[in-house]
Amino acid sequence: MGEPQAGEPTWWKALENLEIEHEKIEDNELMSTWNGSSQGDGVPKYGWRIALSHKFREKRTPWTVPKIHQVPALVGLSYRYIKFHRKLKRINRRPCMDFFNQQPLRQIYGVPLGGIGGGSINRGWQGEFCRWQLRPGVYEFVTTLANQFIVCIRKNGTTVYQQVLSVHSTPAKHLKSWKWEFPGSQAFYHALYPRAWTVYEIPEHKVVLTCRQVSPVIPNEYKDSSIPAAVFSWSIENKSESDLEVSIVMTMENGNGTKKSRLHHSGHFNEEFDDDKKCSGVVMHNFTYEKMPYTMTVAASDKPEMKVSKCISFDPTSDGSTIWNELHEHGHFDSTNDISENTSRGESIACAVAVETTVKSKTLQKNVDFVLSWDMPIVYFGSKEISHRRRYTRFFGASGNAGPKIALYALQNYQDWEEKIRSWQEPILSNSRLPLWYKSAIFNELYYISDGGTIWLEIDKTDTESISISNHINKHNASKETDVDHLQNSEILKEFGRFAYLEGQEYRMFNTYDVHFYASIALAALWPKLELSLQYDIATSILRADDTRFRFIMDGHRKPVKTTGVVPHDVGDPEDEPWTRVNAYFVHDTASWKDLNPKFVLQVFRDYHITKNRKFLEDMWPVCLTVMEMSMKHDKDGDGLIENGGTADQTFDGWSVTGPSAYCGGLWIAALRCTIEAANILDRQEDSLKYKEILERATKAYDKKLWNGEYFNYDSNKHSNHSDSIMADQCAGQWYLLAAGIADVIPGDKILSCLRKVYNFNVELFADGRRGAVNGMRPNGKVDQSSVQSDEVWTGVTYAVAATMLHKGMLKEGFKTAQGMYKSVWEETGMAFQTPEAILKHNHYRSLAYMRPLSIWGMQYALENTDNDDIASE
Repeated sequence: MGEPQAGEPTWWKALENLEIEHEKIEDNELMSTWNGSSQGDGVPKYGWRIALSHKFREKRTPWTVPKIHQVPALVGLSYRYIKFHRKLKRINRRPCMDFFNQQPLRQIYGVPLGGIGGGSINRGWQGEFCRWQLRPGVYEFVTTLANQFIVCIRKNGTTVYQQVLSVHSTPAKHLKSWKWEFPGSQAFYHALYPRAWTVYEIPEHKVVLTCRQVSPVIPNEYKDSSIPAAVFSWSIENKSESDLEVSIVMTMENGNGTKKSRLHHSGHFNEEFDDDKKCSGVVMHNFTYEKMPYTMTVAASDKPEMKVSKCISFDPTSDGSTIWNELHEHGHFDSTNDISENTSRGESIACAVAVETTVKSKTLQKNVDFVLSWDMPIVYFGSKEISHRRRYTRFFGASGNAGPKIALYALQNYQDWEEKIRSWQEPILSNSRLPLWYKSAIFNELYYISDGGTIWLEIDKTDTESISISNHINKHNASKETDVDHLQNSEILKEFGRFAYLEGQEYRMFNTYDVHFYASIALAALWPKLELSLQYDIATSILRADDTRFRFIMDGHRKPVKTTGVVPHDVGDPEDEPWTRVNAYFVHDTASWKDLNPKFVLQVFRDYHITKNRKFLEDMWPVCLTVMEMSMKHDKDGDGLIENGGTADQTFDGWSVTGPSAYCGGLWIAALRCTIEAANILDRQEDSLKYKEILERATKAYDKKLWNGEYFNYDSNKHSNHSDSIMADQCAGQWYLLAAGIADVIPGDKILSCLRKVYNFNVELFADGRRGAVNGMRPNGKVDQSSVQSDEVWTGVTYAVAATMLHKGMLKEGFKTAQGMYKSVWEETGMAFQTPEAILKHNHYRSLAYMRPLSIWGMQYALENTDNDDIASE
């Protein structure tokens, strides 16, 4: 393809020899029912595009029943889980992994609204406001019927068309007087996170409406990215011969329409506001959540050529005729009230904001702008013990009345947000060498940054309550208390706050570290200060203990919740008190896991390599030494290589492993190498020599005990039926070394041999190469079905394997591996914006909306940070 052109990023050269079958933009089955012709105003070529009339043919259900031969290993676990579940139910609690109440697959989700850590609302691809996370880390899966956009078209003062812009069928009871059922074949949705477009064609009036949804999610931006708001900017194209008066109306219910919101709380009210004719709308005050009142603000830009009008309050449980008829008669609202009455129990209220404008014949009217903002500044987790301030309160205050201020700020700044988003995305989108699906996947999988139960909190000198309580609970168990205080009072935490996201929307644990190992590349590459902040919190927890004894359901043994000197599995459940009480995970005692400690060292060094923050490396160094010393206890025979204990003591927590293993052994070797590198940087020569000697012995043992001439065996247990299985993720440690620019531990030809074996077997021989990389394959080409996880495809592992392939110059194989994953999840099974942890070959999935798939950003990092000459030489 020749040399990169002037202005092209240097990483493009790595793609010169990439031979892939490029799709055509027109070849999109998701758009097969689209009957329109307009591409809409400003809709980009690339992204995830779907007709509103599309129906997914493949229907999947949550995984629930193991194969017969897998049952014996799960009998005790199942019995103990049932007892544990019933015990929690008696005290009106639920486990952080509730296998009896898994979420069904709803093939409806779209780009979420809002920035990072202030709560999130998902707006589906058919226009539904359908997944709510206002209470920190806790989801309510409900579609709120009253939350809609309506268009009213008038000609010479008479309404000729009025329609809810929703394909929803006419409700049997609520709002049934509204005109529903917009023809889905005349509209399409286009997602390119953090923006989305919906295009509606109204052929009978030669009108095309384009709604552009914009949220402030901007790399390396730590103010606006925290703002809980989204803008809906409408363009109205009038292709007819006549001038038209067009009104766009946004309606919203006060609350999310749940029974809890409607039946058990009262006192909600709405009030109007105007800001010097710049912004006008309605603030909705809501008191559903105990100790956490919040407001939602719906507003529109007040411009000379447009008329903003409001309906302060209407009943969303009525037939809706009052508001519908007023709009139909006038094209706007004539509200005279400035505040509504408070609701009683069982009552609901909603509001509507309309923008009316005249669109001349054969013209395009742009920037009919609406905004939705929400303001829940002070939050509590489930224990209700400690109050926390959200990050955005640093800029907008914590009084609870910032909704209009946030709304105006969003309307005034969203075009600047878009320019920054375009500058970030354009180098990838304009690269003709990259496949189309990748241009969608790399950005749309990033949805989890804001919609992953994400919480971003302030920590400063006036907000010490959380720190003092945590110290009080754990101080008698703390190791190196001075180090703990130093870490928890770091400048990174003070300046950039505390960040957490869930392992999954169904696996309700914050900052699950074995999984963050995969997802963290997205933070490290795009918001590195948040990644460092998270690492300081993990380091603090490593040096603490919790001697409370808990009966873990895997083996029934009672063990301490947290042991000093080991990495926590997670920093807690949002329905308890995160950071104060860590390790909500109840299956295994993770103090004996073999992957967590090496993963901390690997992430610390990778993060240093990306940020070049020496102070961070210095602060983490003593903690790294602590976890490495603890891990060396797992080297039972003194050969330098750690051993697994015959259980599922790793992130693959349902797949047992005995003795030295490809996965944990590889992580350990990589961690040893990073420790040596860090010691050299910090001029710790004694430590460098110590770990160099261990590394020499460990690599020899790793090769001797696991290398079979083509790949590294799953483990060294010659008596098992899966010891020589081909593990897709066997090069995880090498992925991190390559990302840190280190390639001198395991010979490159062996890594290439492993990756080729994984590609030829785990990818190509599984589901015709169309489902990503299955976790385990047998040397005879059959899927390893020895456990409930070996026959799964883990979405995030597949992307990580693909990234490792890109680092090693296997561009075609890497892209095809990831393509199978993306297309099966997003285009075939309808799991857009809820990428699961795992899918099986047929019928089932596990854990919707999961953290690990953020590892796809490892692919982009590999393209941008692998030496082009090295790629060419492989």
